[in-house]
Amino acid sequence: MSPRKRVKLGLNIDHIATVRQARGGLEPDLISAALEGIRGGADGITVHLREDRRHIQDEDVFRLKKVISVPLNLEMSIHESIVNVAKKLRPEKVCLVPERRQELTTEGGLDVAREKRWVAEVVDQLKEKGILVSLFIDPIPEQIQAAYDVDSDFIELHTGAYANRAGAAEKRELKRLKEAARLAHSLGLGVNLGHGLNYENVMPIARIPHVQELNIGHAIISRAVFMGLREAVREMCRLIKK
Repeated sequence: MSPRKRVKLGLNIDHIATVRQARGGLEPDLISAALEGIRGGADGITVHLREDRRHIQDEDVFRLKKVISVPLNLEMSIHESIVNVAKKLRPEKVCLVPERRQELTTEGGLDVAREKRWVAEVVDQLKEKGILVSLFIDPIPEQIQAAYDVDSDFIELHTGAYANRAGAAEKRELKRLKEAARLAHSLGLGVNLGHGLNYENVMPIARIPHVQELNIGHAIISRAVFMGLREAVREMCRLIKK
């Protein structure tokens, strides 16, 4: 049996920009944060360019693409204006997510099954530019099949329900994620996971077979307030490696 590949960490730095935008200035510097995270062991940098530009700005994504030495993963809606930015930027990866203006953070997975035709058109446009495409979906077989049908490269399973449960309910959600990862892998889809993961709940997620990458932001940025970003990333990497 071949050894299992190391699960990678995608560091989401949206909330560095949230702090910056609170004052409308230049600090904290997003590029410095990305580079510090990479020094701590992050395998990729993730940012969400929202339609309302509440934190990450267009200039940020183009600067990051030029500077960082690891893949840039752009989280984005399927709105035409954002798709056009992605096509011009050509990040290594994108993750298509649902987006509502009033939400504080992404609240659920993309309904690929219902929006299959529209999502398929966006996937085709992005893949024509040489971009790997992931779909942020709930661990539901119908949605996984739909992701395969629209020719996505990856899925990112929404771990929010797992992160918000405890005890037996948490175990049930973990089982759902394992089964979803197994199904996606059987269809030839790459498997990433993210949302609500932290230093207490990440290890069972990192043990799920076929998982390639975990995208984590809020917990790491919160820990960085007390211990610095590089060390906060290092600590998360150690837990994932365990």
